[in-house]
Amino acid sequence: MRFPISLTASLAAYIFKKKLSNGQVRFPLVLMLEPLHACNLTCTGCGRIREYQQTISQSLTVEQCLRAVDECGAPVVSICGGEPLIYPPISELARRVLERKKHIYLCTNGMFLEKRLGEFTPSNRFFFNVHLDGLEKTHDMCVERQGVFQAAVAGIRAAKQAGFMVCTNTTVYKETDMAEIRDLFQYLHGLGVDGFMLSPGYSYQAVGSKEIFMGRQDIHEKFRQAESLLKRFKLNTSPVYLEFLRGERQLSCAAWANPTYNTWGWRAPCYMITDGHHQTFAEFLQQTPWEKYGYGQDPRCERCMMHCGYEPAAALGLNRKLGDSLKMALWALT
Repeated sequence: MRFPISLTASLAAYIFKKKLSNGQVRFPLVLMLEPLHACNLTCTGCGRIREYQQTISQSLTVEQCLRAVDECGAPVVSICGGEPLIYPPISELARRVLERKKHIYLCTNGMFLEKRLGEFTPSNRFFFNVHLDGLEKTHDMCVERQGVFQAAVAGIRAAKQAGFMVCTNTTVYKETDMAEIRDLFQYLHGLGVDGFMLSPGYSYQAVGSKEIFMGRQDIHEKFRQAESLLKRFKLNTSPVYLEFLRGERQLSCAAWANPTYNTWGWRAPCYMITDGHHQTFAEFLQQTPWEKYGYGQDPRCERCMMHCGYEPAAALGLNRKLGDSLKMALWALT
């Protein structure tokens, strides 16, 4: 199976229950939990360390994080940042989220993975999600420091040897060579990596290097290349979302399904755009003018095809076509 059966079953049951419950239209799938924004790297395409520069030293307490997990109720928690492995109580946070029967993707650049690995216990509800944007030369250039690729690979090796599930997350930019991504995935497959996430990069307002990001036509061309180059790898990117990236169909953005919580509160409207922060999840859902956002509504959304907005649309069956349910089921089960 593409995912542990517990994750597939709990997500399916959760979605089914929500859709039957009082006709609920908007509900979360993945909580993007940012306990801190501090990081040991200054990656070219990252907006967090720039947007939250004035409060970069602040962090959430474990109790604040757990209140957000409970308030949101999403079955999956993506612990991101910043770099979560420099958050001192990260292992306590992960343990207590798992006690709530949630599934965790701990997103990391991998530099401290080997060092802190002993603080965690393998679980079929826990993934380390290591960010790698290319082979050694390319990745180290993207993160603006030499040696990061090798440190991340050492962490992946150690995690797999210790029995952990590991996936990787790769961002595609304008200059990304998709043949190199194929070679990267082949290399990581040899290390026993459990799956690969792939998504186009999108320009944060806080990022100055706008020329590295793609327009929609550029994205279509890149992911048409990816179809032939990457089809034999275990992509965690759904077939419906990939069709959208290749320009073969339209999807509506469901950014509300992947809400972000950080030291300022619930970020609105989405992971990429900040028009404000709310103190409660209910306020985030109810007070955000969702009809004003998305492709054709807000100019900041015109080029965005990010997984945090559009992959949930695929999972929830927005803009569904005949056969999509079977396609998604076969993808999850293979």
